[in-house]
Amino acid sequence: MDIVNQYIPNFLFVLLRAGIMVSMLPFLSSNNIPSKVKIGIAVTIALILAPVVTYTFERADIPLIVLREIIFGMALGFAGRLVFFAVDMGGQLMSVSTGLSMGSVFNPDMGQSTDISTLYGIIAMLIFLVTDAHHDLITIFIQSYTWLPVGSFDVRNLLLPIIGLGSKLFVIALKVAAPVVVLILIANLLLGFVYKAAPQINIFFVAYPVYIVLGFIVMLLSVPLFITVMNSYFSGIKDDMLKAISAAGG
Repeated sequence: MDIVNQYIPNFLFVLLRAGIMVSMLPFLSSNNIPSKVKIGIAVTIALILAPVVTYTFERADIPLIVLREIIFGMALGFAGRLVFFAVDMGGQLMSVSTGLSMGSVFNPDMGQSTDISTLYGIIAMLIFLVTDAHHDLITIFIQSYTWLPVGSFDVRNLLLPIIGLGSKLFVIALKVAAPVVVLILIANLLLGFVYKAAPQINIFFVAYPVYIVLGFIVMLLSVPLFITVMNSYFSGIKDDMLKAISAAGG
């Protein structure tokens, strides 16, 4: 009974961090994945790690420990999914620039989204799986119990790393959308000169087909560049998670 009494708290606290991570990780966080599968993965991880994770705590500290685990799990999950948030944002920027944002759809990963965001998200997910970046996420998550045992960290130190990740999100989104946005800006300027030279042309009906055609051409030509950018940022996910862990550890 002493072994069981020690194992159950370990299992519950490990399950808390594992459940939050699984619910936020790329691919597994999708609504297309059944909830039973997500719960099964989190429980399996907790069953494997609970016997080797040891820590001591006071009963009065349990609410504070739970809060710390939730915040820390969300920070790790955000660091692991940052690139996918940026890809979706970049797709939204491209959709707005080309006028395709009017045809929005429901994306199980990100909610209301556009076709361009969904397409780029699928490409990014394939690159993520092909480059085995998910192995790095699993490794860092498991080692986080060694580096930061349950309840032994200060979540206040996570503020600056999370702000840094937020700024990085916008940088990645701009890099993803830059080829299309810049070309559409140039097309806007040229069409402005055309309108000044021939005001009788209905520039609104002329512009949108031009934006769409140019947008698709640039997206097609920039796919190799997109793959290169994604490879570099997927390799940096491990570093972002390590920074969050080191910051929480003080």
